[in-house]
Amino acid sequence: MNTTISHSMGFSVLRATPLCSSDTTKPIFFSILHSHPTSTTSLFTFPPPSTIIPTPLAASPGLHHHHLKRGGFRGGRFVAMAAPGSLRKSEEEWHAILSPEQFRILRQKGTEFAGTGEYDKFFGEGVYHCAGCGTPLYRSTTKFNSGCGWPAFYQGLPGAISRHPDPDGMRTEITCSACGGHLGHVFKGEGFPTPTNERHCVNSISLKFAPANTS
Repeated sequence: MNTTISHSMGFSVLRATPLCSSDTTKPIFFSILHSHPTSTTSLFTFPPPSTIIPTPLAASPGLHHHHLKRGGFRGGRFVAMAAPGSLRKSEEEWHAILSPEQFRILRQKGTEFAGTGEYDKFFGEGVYHCAGCGTPLYRSTTKFNSGCGWPAFYQGLPGAISRHPDPDGMRTEITCSACGGHLGHVFKGEGFPTPTNERHCVNSISLKFAPANTS
């Protein structure tokens, strides 16, 4: 695959085309990576402009989208990552958006009762998003049954989860990197047979599940 990056109209643009002799081959993906307000330097050689077609991007502010044509990899397309802190709101705004229980947990760092959450024993295929701002947080493939009474994941999506030591130093809080919403806590070294030996113990009410696209 040939990959190129350019800076145009304040954005860095990543383009890729398959290594193929056909001049009609379409690029696999197109993505706005991040803004560069003043840079006009091209880092790599461009492919012919006629081979580049942008794919639609959602209008959500602060989101960096990676959209693959169907067949580019298993599952067809994958999701957006929000820039850290890009979706912050005032507490008054959160009050207007969230339910009282969502506000208690996401904004006031509350905890739902063990075994009561919607996603505790749920193992559908898809992606778990922040219930506050909609940022993708976890793939369903990283969810496992820990028996703790809350949804457990061994790994978040890159850059989606922030970690903060609790004031007493006993535990490590995890929050949505985009909006700061409280998710739960992360525990290490408990011996679960997972690739990371971590358990992200997350409140169900902090999450919103989106099923995998099967169409």
